Amino acid sequence: MSTQQLINRAYGVQPHNAVERAVATRLVYALQPFPVNFSERLPSADDPNERHRAHVAGVNALTIDRFEGRYLLSGGADSSIALWDLEAQPTVAEGYPTYVPLSTVRKTAEEHALGITQVSFYPFDSLAFLTSSYDHTVKIYSSETLAPSASFDLDSVVYNIALSPIASHLLVACATQHTTVRLVDLRSGASTHSLAGHSGAVLSTTWSPTREHILASGATDGSVRLWDVRRSMSELAVLDHEDVTGVQGDPSSFTRNASHAKAHRGPVNGIVWTPDAHHLVTCGHDQRIRVWDTATGANTLANFGPMVRNSDLAPCIPVLVPTEYLQPEKDVMFYPNENEILGYELFDGKLFRRLRRPEQQRRVHEARGKGQRNVKDKVTALAWRAHDVELYAAHADGSISAWKPRTEEDAALDEEAEAELQAKDESKKRKRGVLDEIYQGLTKKPITFGGF
Repeated sequence: MSTQQLINRAYGVQPHNAVERAVATRLVYALQPFPVNFSERLPSADDPNERHRAHVAGVNALTIDRFEGRYLLSGGADSSIALWDLEAQPTVAEGYPTYVPLSTVRKTAEEHALGITQVSFYPFDSLAFLTSSYDHTVKIYSSETLAPSASFDLDSVVYNIALSPIASHLLVACATQHTTVRLVDLRSGASTHSLAGHSGAVLSTTWSPTREHILASGATDGSVRLWDVRRSMSELAVLDHEDVTGVQGDPSSFTRNASHAKAHRGPVNGIVWTPDAHHLVTCGHDQRIRVWDTATGANTLANFGPMVRNSDLAPCIPVLVPTEYLQPEKDVMFYPNENEILGYELFDGKLFRRLRRPEQQRRVHEARGKGQRNVKDKVTALAWRAHDVELYAAHADGSISAWKPRTEEDAALDEEAEAELQAKDESKKRKRGVLDEIYQGLTKKPITFGGF
């Protein structure tokens, strides 16, 4: 934050929140690995060196409640579920602050039979959450007891679920192996209807953050479709990556039923709206991230470079930083790119940060030396903590990592503190050396040599 910004704020030249945005933006760009562990339990007294992870078989899904930004929910590849309190006092174990879960659901026959694919807090109350699974079911749980209160069998693998953050309806949009988007009504407990149009399995769904009946979906056929769930006949639009002009006018008025239009040249397993719903971000197996103008359906041609990787059917959903932390029209996205997290400026595709865990670099190097992919350390999901500049990541090795800001000033203070410690150590060594010399001089018996 510059002196000129403070002067401009004092004289009313800048909006009252301009300085706040500038500071928050700086923190977003300064995210670094934060040394903290998430462990299913602490090491025992019998074996203090034993290591535990958040989920034994890997973490598939992650989310943080949007009200307090306090509770983190994780879903495992072995169908286990864990709830974590990010404001609890961590215990120091293995030299790091370590969180243990508030409560857990172990793999049992009564719960999901196969791995979790998605977890989502109830949009208006964090006391309940939903899960989807490879076992064809969507379940509702109590956050207090972690006991399921309802279960929906969709007779197909469920890759992704989405709930509207603003809607009065309680429809859950489900992406499954079927070619239709399945809508489940939590009030009636039934699958109300399906949205037909895709020719391949649906992999990702997401609701508009500003219009409660508008939904977007992506599928293995490479298409991305926009729907108005009040209309059961056809989609509002089909996005085409070759269309850079779009259709002018109200998006609710155009129907683009181009059967050959493709948003990506491969399956689409990640979709997210910008907070103002003016743009839609999609991720596909063609190793492309695309940004669309939702008012016209046009491809904005944002280019994110050659580093993007995406190859699994599991959700690959980027995180968009809340706009209140950023300068206007300077949206930021973090993308789970196999063994690392890439930070991009959204509208021009500029890469500004590559985030890797320090211990990961050695493992990646070893795996590359053997000509193998380090699948175990893959980033499987991302979650942004509300009201804080913090990012959390789920990994296929069963761990959860945290990322918090570390500015140049923080680094300088750490260096000063380390220099002070080193100076103290050197001073102590010098004093100890002088005392040793004095002690040796007092205790050493003098030896004299006389003549014969």
